[in-house]
Amino acid sequence: MIRILSLLTVLIFFSCKTEEKEKETPFKTPFEISSGTETASYNEVIDFYMKLAKEFPEINIQTIGETDSGLPLHLVTYNPDGDFNFQKIGTNKITILINNGIHAGESDGVDATMLLYKDLVLEKIDAPKNTILATIPLYNIGGALNRNSTTRVNQNGPKSYGFRGNAQNYDLNRDFIKSESKNAKTFASIFHLVKPDIFIDNHVSNGADYQYTLTHLFTQHNKLNGKLGNYLHKEMMPKLEQLLSNDNWDITPYVNVFNEVPENGFSQFMDSPRYSTGYTTLWNTLGLMVETHMLKPYKQRVEGTYTLMKKMIAISEKDREKIKKLRESSFHTYKDQKSYTLQWAIDSTKTSTLNFKGYKAETITSEVTGLPRLKYDTNKPFTKKTEYYNYFTPTSTIEIPKAYILKKGWNKIINLMTLNNITYHTIKQDTTITVEYYKIDSYETKKNAYEGHYPHYNTKIKATTKNIRFSAGDYYIPTNQKGMRYIIETLEPEAVDSFFNWNFFDTILQQKEDFSPYVFEDIALDLLKNNEQLRDTFLLKKNTDKNFNSDWYAQLNWIYKHSKYYEEAHLQYPVYRILKNMSFSIEEE
Repeated sequence: MIRILSLLTVLIFFSCKTEEKEKETPFKTPFEISSGTETASYNEVIDFYMKLAKEFPEINIQTIGETDSGLPLHLVTYNPDGDFNFQKIGTNKITILINNGIHAGESDGVDATMLLYKDLVLEKIDAPKNTILATIPLYNIGGALNRNSTTRVNQNGPKSYGFRGNAQNYDLNRDFIKSESKNAKTFASIFHLVKPDIFIDNHVSNGADYQYTLTHLFTQHNKLNGKLGNYLHKEMMPKLEQLLSNDNWDITPYVNVFNEVPENGFSQFMDSPRYSTGYTTLWNTLGLMVETHMLKPYKQRVEGTYTLMKKMIAISEKDREKIKKLRESSFHTYKDQKSYTLQWAIDSTKTSTLNFKGYKAETITSEVTGLPRLKYDTNKPFTKKTEYYNYFTPTSTIEIPKAYILKKGWNKIINLMTLNNITYHTIKQDTTITVEYYKIDSYETKKNAYEGHYPHYNTKIKATTKNIRFSAGDYYIPTNQKGMRYIIETLEPEAVDSFFNWNFFDTILQQKEDFSPYVFEDIALDLLKNNEQLRDTFLLKKNTDKNFNSDWYAQLNWIYKHSKYYEEAHLQYPVYRILKNMSFSIEEE
């Protein structure tokens, strides 16, 4: 009898084990099946999450918007409560938005997030009580479909992977502020639906060799303004480093060098709004770009990414109330302050010291070129005190206006404002308003194509206050709203990623009307005879500028541009500023 019971117990045990195994088998990922050497294809990724959502009420998958590939983006949400209405759930809990595969060859996050979601629903790890996870499982679908095994020449696995460019060959991590791809437009819709408190973008790095599998690229803390930036810099980042260290995962800030040795010191990367974390930070979202090291084995990189995301969930669970309060407080801080920084530079007077774990490097003679080359020796690891320049100081600031006015007709601009939940109004009737307006004084333009553009930089403006007649239908955009930083970063020409610098206003740079010299000669003579100040300024320039004095066309052109005949539209920036000391607003009309 005892032997029969024992046999029965064994049979029941094996039967339960078999059922458990059969239950888990459908959720095994290509990464697991291949023992950590392969990444899931686009179809395998979506199929995986569809199966999870069908089986577990904690998971929801939905299609949101288009991509340039013709296939939709998906949003996969994990909430233990089974509630997926972001209008309600975002108010009480922390929401983390995870973006994967923006560069489709950098697939670590794709596989790591699949493992994370699976382990949560199978209760292999503790479910968070106060954190909701939302993920774009594979952002660059076009790149993921363009699968190969060679374009990531410096990367150690997986066996095959996607391509960096999307279906239109955009680098999607340069497209967030200009939003020219369908991917970026859909991302904006997802971002404003989810309203994440924390944003994680998973990548793979290059540039140098070192001992770390993991590096972090938090958004630059100075530009986060006060207490929120201090929390990111002095609490969240150290906590993440410590939690990872407790599990024997070393991490260092993203090594921002190229073909140089990092132990000589390196700076933090300044993520302007073209980048994912630069864009999300405009709404005071705490942004983190994960950069695993390309030379480490793929399995190790995925496991590191998985662990990092798990630790970020632990931080969000503990600091939920603090993060919520700091984010809301930061919105009010921006609304109350008088100035806004457009450009930043490294503050060399402040640094942090890293115990950097690198490899000895030397310069040797290249067997390919016969010239000096850099060579790392992974048999010679070291730990050295290394200066890290992670403080930035303002170099260009502007007074925050009460509102901007955008002339009608600039539909691309207003469409992007709409996409990003910016509140604006149309002026109902023609009216004259005292405004500050800009003339583009100077700018430089990139000589090589960059993401479909030849962007401007080093842009300088001349500001003037004047009464301007505006028409019914012109757009009034108040800054007293949560999208204030987005408005300023896009509409101020001198901002690094302004719409002006991205060529959206290039038609104002071309002069449309001109003069015929043989006709204008007589007009110019009359202008000089009848305007003493113009004549004196002209003669002074001739006397002090040798080139000008010998160039007859330059002289006529100078007179033309200082006359009533020169078109006002040339170099006239069609965005106007109503300063806070100016009385008019559209609400008062």
